[in-house]
Amino acid sequence: MSNTSEYSTETMQPAPSRTLMGVKVGWRAESIYSEMIAEFLGCVVLIAFGAGVVAVAVVGLTESGRTAVIFNGAGGWLLITWGWAFAVTMAIYVAGGVTGAHLNPAVSLAFAVKGDFPWRKLVPYWGAQVAGCFVGAALVYADYFRAIDAWNAAHHVASYAAPGGLTTFSIFATFPASYLGAHMDLALLDQIIGTFFLLLFVLAISDNLNLSPTSNMGPLLVGLAVAAIGMSYGVDAGYAINPARDFGPRLFTWLMGWGPNAFPGPHGYWWVPIVGPMIGGVLAVYVYKWCISLTLIERVKLLKSRQPHPQMQGLGYSLEKLQAALDEAKQHTTSAS
Repeated sequence: MSNTSEYSTETMQPAPSRTLMGVKVGWRAESIYSEMIAEFLGCVVLIAFGAGVVAVAVVGLTESGRTAVIFNGAGGWLLITWGWAFAVTMAIYVAGGVTGAHLNPAVSLAFAVKGDFPWRKLVPYWGAQVAGCFVGAALVYADYFRAIDAWNAAHHVASYAAPGGLTTFSIFATFPASYLGAHMDLALLDQIIGTFFLLLFVLAISDNLNLSPTSNMGPLLVGLAVAAIGMSYGVDAGYAINPARDFGPRLFTWLMGWGPNAFPGPHGYWWVPIVGPMIGGVLAVYVYKWCISLTLIERVKLLKSRQPHPQMQGLGYSLEKLQAALDEAKQHTTSAS
């Protein structure tokens, strides 16, 4: 989920297109299709392990005889939040080298608004992300459909589309907590808040002028950010914080027979995890820019004027050098006055 790297034309020349066995090659370095493939595969991994851990918690452990109840205390929720954290981390490691691993339409939109991502790529990325999440959900269903059916039989749920089918539907997509009632405005606020923090953390982690992580730790830190959001803001609406993560599996479950549990969902909920993350992601761009990014940029300008070749630390400037330059500037200002 980092910004796309820029390469100098002097060091990275486009791969020449040529024909091999009747197929044009060179497209991997030059076309958007290679990026769409990476986003697709990353989203497959995201849902295969994210929805997979929910399947383990909801039906796998109980129906396999390994535990008697689901969500025993906080254990089930911790399993899910940490499982999603690892799913996000691994998905970013899979796709990150090609696209920066957006894996989320809200992330793509936020980077486009920020100016770090071309608007013309937005819809293709969204399509690849939704398709990848759809396929990831299909993989989880193929592995756990016997456990799902066994859970339904044990709890006398007549069909996926029955009211009791909402429990197994939750393996794949999200729904609002019962205490929200019909207040989808509150569910929308929940998604705006959760995605706002997700993008705030992503922007900070990927900002080379901030405390940029070294040793390729960025994906792990984004995964920890998702865990933190799930633990703090997960229960109101299931912390989708990603339109593709919710819509792709929701579409799959609708096709597989979950019916109104998927569309329109409780109280017509299906649009909330699409609109809310888009709003929250864009809001984070402007808040991070005004509160953090502009300050970092001005400090770097000051540092460069004081020391044209500053010491580097990781991908960002040494904080010690920056603070020394700021202190020096303050002293000059004080003495001049």
